[in-house]
Amino acid sequence: MERVSVREVRENLRAYLERAESGEEISILRRGKEVARLVPPERKPGRFPDLTEFRASIKLKGESASESLIKTRREARY
Repeated sequence: MERVSVREVRENLRAYLERAESGEEISILRRGKEVARLVPPERKPGRFPDLTEFRASIKLKGESASESLIKTRREARY
């Protein structure tokens, strides 16, 4: 990981952004102490996992939300 000053980054930001985008990590220093880090973006998978099996495994207990709401409204009328 390269260590560079804030001043150097200001003067050459585009170059450092390109390097970070290509996978390099860059430590940014102010008065010799690290204050920030340029890192490559996270690579996320393009598709979500199939949750069909997981959803089928969920068992709900009690009455449904709509049944509870209807029951509560009926009780509120009296």
